Amino acid sequence: MLRKIFHKILYYLIKGTLVVVPVAGAVFLIIWIVAALDSALNITQHFLVDEEGNPLYIPGIGILTVLALLVIVGLIFTTLVTEPIKNWLTRTINKIPLFNTLYSSIRDFTEAFVGDAKKFNEPVLVEVNDTGLKKIGFLTQRDLHKIGLSDEVIVYFPYSYSFAGQVVVVKTSRVTKLHMSATDAMKLVVSGGVSGIE
Repeated sequence: MLRKIFHKILYYLIKGTLVVVPVAGAVFLIIWIVAALDSALNITQHFLVDEEGNPLYIPGIGILTVLALLVIVGLIFTTLVTEPIKNWLTRTINKIPLFNTLYSSIRDFTEAFVGDAKKFNEPVLVEVNDTGLKKIGFLTQRDLHKIGLSDEVIVYFPYSYSFAGQVVVVKTSRVTKLHMSATDAMKLVVSGGVSGIE
């Protein structure tokens, strides 16, 4: 009887853990990222002080400042900045050696997720070798004839439990389109194959 009760308690403990840990982990991670960004970008502490002369920190001001700045910059670039100015800006950035590389890489990576031409939207299955080993990735470049690789494509393989990934050039014949959404494919890979198939 006592053993049965113990097993029941253990069973409910495991079930509770499976519910609470992912939710608590996700909430903690979001709060930590937002708090870190807010603290780093909070402008009030640079010019406002409390009665004792200490820098005044107002929670949320950093995030609101960044959001407002992004909206204003987006508005200006969409409505006021003309194509010649954009071209001049691009040419100027291209002349700065290290900054150019960092800027273009970050810009392309950002546009891949939130830009008009999203890149990680075509999940594929790639046959890695002749033993039948396959990897899930995202087709990012179809046409490589400009670099002499006419029958090959570029596939991005994200790593599990990480924001990093690997860019690989593979034969077109080894790539198969997956019949699933890009979101589910990304969840499947990043979760280590645990989630994404419902």
